[in-house]
Amino acid sequence: MTILLPFHKSILEEIHDPATSDLLILARGLGLRRIICTLMQIYDSKQSLILLLNASPEEETAIGDELGIMGCRRPGLRIVGYEMGKRDRQDLYKNGGLISVTSRILIVDMLQSDIPTELITGIIILHAEKVTALSLEAFIVRLYREKNKAGFLKAFSDQPEHITSGMSPLKNIMKELQLRRVHIYPRFHEDVKNTLEARKADVIELYQHLTEPMEAIHHAIVQCMTVTLSELKRSNKTLELDDLNIESAYFRSFDAVVRRQLDPVWHKVGPRTKQLVGDLATLRRLLTYLLSYDALAFHAYLETLVASNTTTATGAAKQHQSPWMLTDAANIIFSTAKRRCYVLTAPKPTTSVSERQVIDVDDEDAWAALDEVHGIMGSNSKDNGKQEEKKKPWIPDNMSPVLEELPKWDLLADVLQEIEEELMRQEAVSTRPPTRGTNTVLVMTSSPRSSTLVSEFLGELDDTAPKGSRGRSMMERKLRRYLYWKGENARQKQPRHQQPPQFSAPQPQPPSQPDGEISEALKRKDKTRQERSANRRRVRGGAPMAVAPSKLAVVDPKVESRDDANDIAAFLASQPSDLLVSSDADALLLETLLSSEAEMDYDTHYGLLAPSQMVVVRAYTDDTDDQILAELQPRFIVMFEPNLDFVRRIEVYRNSNPGMGVRVYFMVYQLCCEEHKYLAGLRREKESFEKLIKERGSMLLPIFEDKHVGKSDAVIKTISTRLAGGRKELSTVASQVIVDMREFRSTLPSLLHASGLLVIPATLTVGDYILTPDICVERKSIPDLVASFNSGRLYTQCELMSVHYKQPVLLIEFEENKAFSLETVAESAKSYIKPTNKYPPKKSTGPTDSDRAPPSVQSKLVLLTLHFPRVRIIWSSSPYGTADIFNDLKANAFEPDPNRAIAIGAEEDPEAGAGINAAAEELLRCLPGVTAKNVKYVMNKVGSVRELCELDRKGVQGILGVEPGNACYDFMHRGERKKGAL
Repeated sequence: MTILLPFHKSILEEIHDPATSDLLILARGLGLRRIICTLMQIYDSKQSLILLLNASPEEETAIGDELGIMGCRRPGLRIVGYEMGKRDRQDLYKNGGLISVTSRILIVDMLQSDIPTELITGIIILHAEKVTALSLEAFIVRLYREKNKAGFLKAFSDQPEHITSGMSPLKNIMKELQLRRVHIYPRFHEDVKNTLEARKADVIELYQHLTEPMEAIHHAIVQCMTVTLSELKRSNKTLELDDLNIESAYFRSFDAVVRRQLDPVWHKVGPRTKQLVGDLATLRRLLTYLLSYDALAFHAYLETLVASNTTTATGAAKQHQSPWMLTDAANIIFSTAKRRCYVLTAPKPTTSVSERQVIDVDDEDAWAALDEVHGIMGSNSKDNGKQEEKKKPWIPDNMSPVLEELPKWDLLADVLQEIEEELMRQEAVSTRPPTRGTNTVLVMTSSPRSSTLVSEFLGELDDTAPKGSRGRSMMERKLRRYLYWKGENARQKQPRHQQPPQFSAPQPQPPSQPDGEISEALKRKDKTRQERSANRRRVRGGAPMAVAPSKLAVVDPKVESRDDANDIAAFLASQPSDLLVSSDADALLLETLLSSEAEMDYDTHYGLLAPSQMVVVRAYTDDTDDQILAELQPRFIVMFEPNLDFVRRIEVYRNSNPGMGVRVYFMVYQLCCEEHKYLAGLRREKESFEKLIKERGSMLLPIFEDKHVGKSDAVIKTISTRLAGGRKELSTVASQVIVDMREFRSTLPSLLHASGLLVIPATLTVGDYILTPDICVERKSIPDLVASFNSGRLYTQCELMSVHYKQPVLLIEFEENKAFSLETVAESAKSYIKPTNKYPPKKSTGPTDSDRAPPSVQSKLVLLTLHFPRVRIIWSSSPYGTADIFNDLKANAFEPDPNRAIAIGAEEDPEAGAGINAAAEELLRCLPGVTAKNVKYVMNKVGSVRELCELDRKGVQGILGVEPGNACYDFMHRGERKKGAL
């Protein structure tokens, strides 16, 4: 059962009244979902209809589960999805209760009167920070308030940082939601502060220093970010980029802020500026990956960055490369990241056979000297002997694995060891188990990838190994997979006719060589080593190694890291493919599990563990973490990475369980971006709340008036010249526009309704908007326009509009805050250099790059207008401009008929298709020129597929049109033309 803290109760006392509508802004981690579920439990009744909006599928499931735990089971929270039919939704609305519905479904149901809007008891809106004038939630609130003045509306948000940009952001949200009361509860609120500071958890802060290579990489990345940001400011002096700094670059919202600043002039900036914007996001990710990825994964990611920066997807050289990769700091990043994984050394030259001397096999010093002659690192120490013995056969001879582990892994192992000792001490002191809480250890990480990595480390942890090598087996397995990946890449890059270079392959057994090339001492040495293998370190061969090509024998210290990686890849390409994957640990584990009898050891392998033996590793999520804490009841919590929200969840969890002792281990890297990001996030949230409180104190409350008052001229028909004197003609039909159901994904229907037009949703076959009986509009955003041209869908749409309407219109709509231009810098680039006759122009020997390039959008539009002369193209700078254009087009025109608009292009008989062969219809849909929109029409014209095939070319063109008919006819009669040619 969910326990409400005192500040939860005070919030509910302020907002639970159904007669009021409120906006609640709460700090993250303080239990917003707990408040919402309690509020929905209060309102749960069959006599009331409560709608939940803006909830994600995960939130719907979590809220439904928590309401079930609280007792709201019959029927509980019902979820309206796209698979639910119209009749089922109508019945569900009439029965009342708690219903979660998407905004798109609800807006259509409200416009079609499928839901009794006047009977809605109240609406609960989540994520109120996303509400804007263009959002569907604002559209829903307008429709809701037109017919229902008594119902309440409760809006909630836990993202104060999103309500600080722009002019009066809090007032704009309250204006769109038509609210007059707002409640702000930050962490420093008096009620919250008094409640959470009553009982505090035992927090142990563990500050871990980075290793020297990680510090060098971190400093180099920050240096690259500084250079990139200063270069971006220098090249765009007209923009307000002064607020952008390295501290703000730690957050994901930084990319959106920079792009929002550049969007209005995005078509004017050069490719260098666009490259800099992308580089900032890449560098920010590198900072995160440095602290969360293992050394091999981080190095592999850097290699993919280098490959993508130098070559394009087609394999050609990239023109605009990232500037930061050419700096000295980038060289430090790449070289140091490689040294964290392995070190490559040059093979030492071998001496000739005539220079070898016979050495006594019992002389250890002589053996070591002989090893050194042949390039094998010899040592008399037992430790080095064991280390040499562990060298795997799949590791190249000139590679020395380093496999640096993350410093927090050792710290986590020490923490778990301390927790285990603490549990043993408590069991020894007290015989009774703790009355509240379990001994389950909860480890929280920042991402699912980090959770997987920590789980792998704990699963293969070696307690006897020294610090820094406890996860050696896991890192060796990852190195093996990395080498296999490099080998596969090398095999793919090798031409088929070219054999891979022959390098010496490391084998576990000494390779056989001709007798004439092996000295007598080496023969005796190999024989003696085989006899003394039980107490002698294993050596990977005493014969002289094959000499590698000269370009690999000398290693230049200035060669880039990717050259060394290419050498490794070339070596691995010459090895058998099963060397790296045949004996993989995962395959051995699977084989062991399949060969063993699981029934005999079921409890050992699959049984339930005791809570004291469980270590649960999870990633930070949303309010679901509160439910995890309530279910597991852990007394030991390890925060592997800092998270401000989870710190507050622990505070709420500790105060919700008064008799439980909770110990928290707070782990953070010191003097790096992780600590800076945590402190900057705390400061940003505090400043956001201070701005909201200040705006609330000086905010002018909006006055909402009835939309129908003062609109007596709304029913007046426009001036008609057919009437004497041009007098006004009264009409009872309101000005309306028919909108396709799929168009409610856009913001235009909301603006059309706000401009005074009656929006009628319908399933249209032809067009997206029907303004008058003669005007049909097909709306295209810029991405949709490009996709429609590439797929050929726009041709069919224009053809259908030209057939059924007198004035077909293609509307090309741009976004409000983006450039109102189709031009790009590459297309509009001109040479402003004054031409001279000093150097004659070069003669063209072939097609230029512009000739080989695909046709631009402008050229495709020209071809479209030439093919369909009656299609008019309207350019709109924003949805606001589109609404004004639609009102102008509707002037002096009659209103459209919804029934006729639905029937155009569709089958008139709704029962057509009952008893049709489904397989034949599916075959018909596969033919070129037959689409989902005209398949019913084709089936009405021909009785079978055979009949369609027997038609001549003109008959097929009469059904499908000229171009689709030609394509369909040529496809069906392709074999006949080949026979005629023979």
